[in-house]
Amino acid sequence: MFSVVFLSALLAFSVTGSPVEVRNSLITLPMTRRLAFSNITDLLRHDEARLAAFGEYSMHGRRDADTAPHPAAPLKYADLGNAFSDYTVNVKFGDSPTSYNLIVDSASAITWVGAGLPYLSRTGVDTQQPVEVVYQYGSFKGTIFQDTLKIGDGNRLTIPGMYFGVASTSTNIAADGVLGIGPRSLGLNTLQNSPGQTISTVTERLNMQRTISHPLVSVFFQPLVANQVDNGEISFGGTNPRNYNDPLAYTDVTTIAPSSRYWGINQRITLGNIEILPETAG
Repeated sequence: MFSVVFLSALLAFSVTGSPVEVRNSLITLPMTRRLAFSNITDLLRHDEARLAAFGEYSMHGRRDADTAPHPAAPLKYADLGNAFSDYTVNVKFGDSPTSYNLIVDSASAITWVGAGLPYLSRTGVDTQQPVEVVYQYGSFKGTIFQDTLKIGDGNRLTIPGMYFGVASTSTNIAADGVLGIGPRSLGLNTLQNSPGQTISTVTERLNMQRTISHPLVSVFFQPLVANQVDNGEISFGGTNPRNYNDPLAYTDVTTIAPSSRYWGINQRITLGNIEILPETAG
């Protein structure tokens, strides 16, 4: 039934934690969605299983942001992942003309490259800082570099002196790397020589260099009509008013782990009078 229903979403993530609607200093870039399923039946079955997994985790998980899931919970974090689709943006590094496709990931704080095309830039600086990140669905290991990061076609956004990872090995990453837009705290324990330290996220760097006036990133996506199509947008510094009707509704980040570590919220989904997902964190 979802094939004939128009679904859209706008997710706004603020580092400051206070609701703020910003329309000036807004920079919007297209995102491309790629699918990894062969037919709509596979997608529906996957989404049904994913909803069931969220519901089961909600019943067994602890309501404590600083603790691990309840030991009795049979669910692994990987069961909550969505491996059937992802959104990517085009980026470049330093003086290299190579264009990379990075997965936009709100559950990661570190940007990195090297899963597909190798990092090639004469202006990059190797910091000699080893880094390793393990995701729900894969991992990467490499070294932190510093170089200019250019995001979007025509280098719409330029971030000099950006710190990012260059992978020596990676697993299960179906792109050239990751553009991390998650909370900075997710970078803890990833820098092997300095586990208590973190590096600035893309959103923070844009705010520090005053490209955007607020450390806020918003994401918009529409129903998919074909594989690898530009049907999404990512906006830094505010929200794009053409993608929603005023006013925006705000909600607190959930206190239920593990969603509390990310931009997780408590949610309940219904279609008419049918409850698709009971209230849970995700």
